[in-house]
Amino acid sequence: MSAPDLEPVTPHGEHARPRTRGDSWATFKESPYLPAVVLLFIIAAAAGLFAGSYTYAMANPTPRNIPAAAVGGLDSVRDKAFLARLEVALDTSLVLREYATEAEARTALEEQKVFAVLRSANGGVALDVASASGASVAQLLAESALKVAEATHVPVKVTDVKPLQRGDPRGLALFYISLAAVVIGFVGAIQLSVHAKGLDPLERIGFTVAYALLGGFAIAAVVDWLLGSVDLPFVQSWMILAFTMFTTGMVFTMFNTLMGRWAMIPTWGLMVLLGNPSSGGAVSWPLLPSVLGFIGRWLPPGASVNAQHAAVYYQGHQRIFPYLVLAGWSLVSCTVFWLWRHRHPGGRDRMAQHAATAS
Repeated sequence: MSAPDLEPVTPHGEHARPRTRGDSWATFKESPYLPAVVLLFIIAAAAGLFAGSYTYAMANPTPRNIPAAAVGGLDSVRDKAFLARLEVALDTSLVLREYATEAEARTALEEQKVFAVLRSANGGVALDVASASGASVAQLLAESALKVAEATHVPVKVTDVKPLQRGDPRGLALFYISLAAVVIGFVGAIQLSVHAKGLDPLERIGFTVAYALLGGFAIAAVVDWLLGSVDLPFVQSWMILAFTMFTTGMVFTMFNTLMGRWAMIPTWGLMVLLGNPSSGGAVSWPLLPSVLGFIGRWLPPGASVNAQHAAVYYQGHQRIFPYLVLAGWSLVSCTVFWLWRHRHPGGRDRMAQHAATAS
C-alpha cells in the first residue's frame, strides 16, 4: 500500500463544521418532537385546570344572594325574626322583592326572576320553591326553612310549585344533554378539520349545520324516546341542541382559522374549563362564585342550559336572551372564519397548492 493511501481524508464542506446549538434547535423545531413536548405540558396543565375549575365551582356550592319574592311585605315581628334566622341559616342574604299579590309573585317565579316566594299563612310562613329553576337552591331553601321553623317555633309550609320530572329527580339531565351538545359540537369540527380537510368554507359551514342537526336529534331522541328520562318539547329542545352544537363547532373553526393546530386550547378553555362549570346546570347560579355566575350566562354552555330549562319547565315564559347569546357567538365565529378563510388550513385550493409544492 502506497503512502498516499495512508493519509487521512480531510473533511470538507458542511460536514467539516461541527453542529452548534443553533443547528440542533433548528432541527428540533422542524421535528415532530417540539409539538409533542409542548403537548406534554399543555395536557398536564389542562388536567389540573379541568379538575380545579369543576372543584372550585361545584364541590362546595355556597349561596351568595338568592332573589326571593315577599308577598305583603312580611312586616310582622314574627316574620322579620324568621327571615333574619333564615339568612343566618343560609349564610347569605335573601334579596327580597315585594309583590302586592300572590299572583304577581308567582308570575315572577315563572319568569325565573326569583327562586322562592315567601308569604304569611295561617299564623306562620308559607315558602314556595321551584326545583325546576335550580334543584340545589330549592333543596337548600327548604331544608334551612324547616330548621329555622323548629328553632323559632314558627310554622312553615314548604311547597315545590315547579317540581322536576320523575325521571330527573336531581335536575341534571338538561345539564348532561347540553354538555353533550357542547363537547360533540367542537369535536365534530375537529374531525372535519382532520378527515375532511379539503372542504371549502361554505361546505365546511354546511357540514357543521348538518352534523349539528343530526347530533341534536340523536341526543334528544335517546334521552326522551329511548330512556324516557325527560319529557322534552321535542322540536324545540332538538333545535336548541343543534344550535349549541353548531355554535361550538364554529367557535373551534374560528380559532382554527386564527391559531391553526393550537385551536383546541382556547376552545377547550372557553367551553369546558369555564363554560360548563358556570352554566348553572349542575349547580344553580346563586350557589356559584359570583364571577362564574355572571360569566356563565354569556357563554354557549350557560345559554344552552338556560334555554333548555325554559323550554322544558317554563313554556309560557320563554326568554330570548339565551338564544341571542348563541346567535352572537355563531355570528362572530362565522364572520371571523369567512373574513380570514384564506388562513384556514383546509380547502381544496390550499391542498392543491400544498400538493404542487410537494411535487
